[in-house]
This record gives sequence, structure tokens and C-alpha cells, in this order.
Amino acid sequence: MSNDNKEPNNNNSPSKDEEKEVSFASLGVIEPLCKACEQVKYVKPTDIQVEAIPWALQGRDIIGLAQTGSGKTAAFALPILQALWEAPQGLFACVLAPTRELAYQITETFNALGSTIGVRCVVIVGGMDMMAQSIALSKKPHIIIATPGRLQDHLENTKGFGLRTLKYLVMDEADKLLDMDFGPMIDKILKIIPKERHTFLFSATMTTKVAKLQRASLNNPVKVEVSSKYSTVSTLLQYYLFFPFKHKDCYLIYLCNELAGNSTIIFTRTCNDAQRLALMLRNLGFTAIPLHGQLAQSKRLGSLNKFKAGSRNILVATDVASRGLDIPLVDVVINFDIPANSKDYIHRVGRTARAGRAGKSITLVTQYDVELFQRIEHVIGKQMEAFPIESNDDVLLLQERVSEAQQVVAAAKHLKKGVKPKNKKLKR
Repeated sequence: MSNDNKEPNNNNSPSKDEEKEVSFASLGVIEPLCKACEQVKYVKPTDIQVEAIPWALQGRDIIGLAQTGSGKTAAFALPILQALWEAPQGLFACVLAPTRELAYQITETFNALGSTIGVRCVVIVGGMDMMAQSIALSKKPHIIIATPGRLQDHLENTKGFGLRTLKYLVMDEADKLLDMDFGPMIDKILKIIPKERHTFLFSATMTTKVAKLQRASLNNPVKVEVSSKYSTVSTLLQYYLFFPFKHKDCYLIYLCNELAGNSTIIFTRTCNDAQRLALMLRNLGFTAIPLHGQLAQSKRLGSLNKFKAGSRNILVATDVASRGLDIPLVDVVINFDIPANSKDYIHRVGRTARAGRAGKSITLVTQYDVELFQRIEHVIGKQMEAFPIESNDDVLLLQERVSEAQQVVAAAKHLKKGVKPKNKKLKR
């Protein structure tokens, strides 16, 4: 394997002296795609695009390591679209993504960048009608963007569908794909598709699982890495709030009051908490909407689109929203629950302070979270500041209203299950 990180030796590669003047055209991207980049306001290539695109245009397999929000999608989409322009055919490329939401987002990028060359894409994910997907696949779209489980379903069960002509395979967020136990499905897919193909593997980190997948699926790859240290961006202000566990909901509502008007994502550990907090916030007058794995796919997309459009300014989500989703202008990320894995913290807070903008994150820390919190500080290599509040008494003034909202949510949950809430009678 080649670990060569130097620029490829061609006229399109920018030298260090020309770095300031680098453009998509100077990387070797053709004019129709450069125009598409202008239309979607990609003014200047990001670091990962500068490193990866020239190699990919030379036909090399790529291992791309870069932190979240670095422009990885365009780094593999542009070379694939350029190759498609030069030799158009159906079922040309397949992109594997760990979540349905990320699959839809990647599709948006391909459609936007490929609009000038008439690219046809299809999304193949769980939670959607298999028959409608089978019909879409029968029309031989150029690009398939899929979650591994549903793609494997179609390869095994959809008559006439195969990937024998596939020229490009992309595994996006490979570390997450493998953390979510998609490994066996990916192995089956790799056995079916042609060995003579180009493969791009993009990941935030090079874990042992990713290294094993790389050896199994890539041919003499070039490794491009733009962030050797796994870190948060410098424009992100990171705070914490420390308080007793019993007041957790109360402190969250206090923060939402203080940050009213900001576009905010609140991350929880469980689907149940995401749903509960969204209902509680709505009961208290906030425009909150949930996003988690137990919602139907149409509702998940609906929540995401309402938040992106600004009609809801608080998104309460599980880690289904922490990876790869490019939601513009998120002002604040609140960690209601601290993630058990420090890498997930990086991905969560990476939803804000994107593309050079400023942003802030606030992590709620109780007496049960101290060890996890210290581990995160060690990984990011800095100590967070305490979020400034006037006094704890100001927070606890909200307790009565919060308790009422909690009771309303609990009663609604009981009624949904068909259980009448218990009315405690006073003893005479």
C-alpha cells in the first residue's frame, strides 16, 4: 500500500506557493462541474478536496481521513461525476452510508453537483417501500446511495438487479459503518461487485476495523489525511454546566430560555428521551421537533427539513443526527447526555461552527458523568469553560413549570399506551 501524501505529479496539482490561488479548475475538475460548484457556492476547495481530487482523477484508490464538516462528500462526488461524464453508463457508482439521513444528504450533493451533466441518483435505504425502490433500480440510475442492509436485500431479492458493471464504490464514514455492525453485509457486497473498480474509503478515524476493511477492498491506495489530530475546530466555543442529576431537565429549559432565537440541536442518548424532551419543550412554548431511529422515515426526513428550513429552531436528536449531516447555520449544540464514546462528542459538536463560522457547545454534566467528561477533555486536548449563569437560584425558579410540563408529557404517554394515569386519592 502507498502512504504517499504528496500531491500527484501532474500539471493540475497545486504547489505550496500556489496554495492561495487553488481552485477546482486547478485541481483538474472540468468546466461543467466547476460551474456546478459555483452554483452551490463552493468558492474554494477544502483541504481534503485539494488532497484527494487530483489523485482520484488519476484513477487511484483513496483512503481519506478528515474530521467531520471538512467537505468529504464533494471530494469523492466530483471525481466520480467527471468519470461519468467521460464514460456515461447506468449503475456507475455506489455509495454506502451508515444512516438514512446521511444517504439522503449525499444524494442532495450528487444531484446539485451533477445538475449540469444530467446525473440520475437513487436512494436505497430501510423504512421505504421495496417495490418502489426495485422499480427505480430497474431504470439503471447512474449513482446508488445506500445503507448496506437495504442494498444487500436488493442484491439478494430483486430480480434482474446487480452491480456487475460498477466502476466506483465509496464507503463514507467507514468507522461508523463498522461500529454499527455493518461489517458482514459489506463483506457480502464486496464479494458480489467487480474486483476491477475504483474504491474510495472516507473515515474520521483509522481504527483497526477500518484498516482491515481497507486491506480487503482497496488496491494500492493513496492515503490523504488533513487532520492528524482528532479535534474540534478552533471557532467552536465549548462550555459545560455542572449540577445535581435531579435538576437536569430544569437546567436544559434554563439554557433554552437563555439561548432563545438560536438554532439549537440537543443530543440525547435514547430515542425515549429525544421524544420526551421534544414534547416537554413544546409544552413550554419552544418550537422543538424530535429526530430519532424509532420515527418512521418520512417523519425523520420531515423533522430534518423543518429544522433546516428554520420553521423549528430546536432539534432534539439521538446520535442518528451526529454524523455527516450538513445542517447550515446551527448556532448551538447541547449535550443533554454525554456520549460514552469521546469520538461521538466530536461528531456532535461538529454540527455547529462549520465552514469557518463560529458556534458554541454546552455539555450538561451531573455527578454521574464526571469520568466521561474528563475523558472527552483529554481527547480534545483542552479544558472547557463553565457556562456563565447568574445563580443556581435563577435556574431553580423554573422548577415548578418544568414539573408541570413533565406531568403533561407523562400523562400523554400513558394515554397513548391506553393506560389511564393513576389519580391518587387522599385518605379520609
